[in-house]
Amino acid sequence: MRTKLLAEADGRRTYAIVMDKGDDPVTELGRWATENSVGGASLTGVGAFRRAVLAFFDPVRKEYLPMEVNEQAEVLSLIGDIAESGGSPAVHAHAVLGLRDTSTRGGHLMEADVWPTLELIVTETPTTLRKQHDPETGLALINPDAADAPSH
Repeated sequence: MRTKLLAEADGRRTYAIVMDKGDDPVTELGRWATENSVGGASLTGVGAFRRAVLAFFDPVRKEYLPMEVNEQAEVLSLIGDIAESGGSPAVHAHAVLGLRDTSTRGGHLMEADVWPTLELIVTETPTTLRKQHDPETGLALINPDAADAPSH
């Protein structure tokens, strides 16, 4: 994974992050956010995966149901955020993948194997975003009332 700070203004930093072949974007983004003390960010990306695990949240079961994509796929859209959860940065991303036959698969990105690249633009927010447990869904959701100034 390679990163470059593109701009910094008004407490907001924008980075270009390029994933290498074989990287798992969820793992690598989480590591990068921890190493750089990123408490809140939005992200977008395009590229390709040679395999991925997407998921659909079942509100009745209150769990993610995994869907494996075991073929080369274009990342048509990847959007998400980074927010603090339990004292550490948590990556929350959704992806739409285009398959060879032009069909698509989409959902919550659980893991993936980048091939040949994934190009991301990550914009750090000037405040730390915090997730809190939501008892109705069982999920950790961003609570905008719990946002505060960053420590960097």
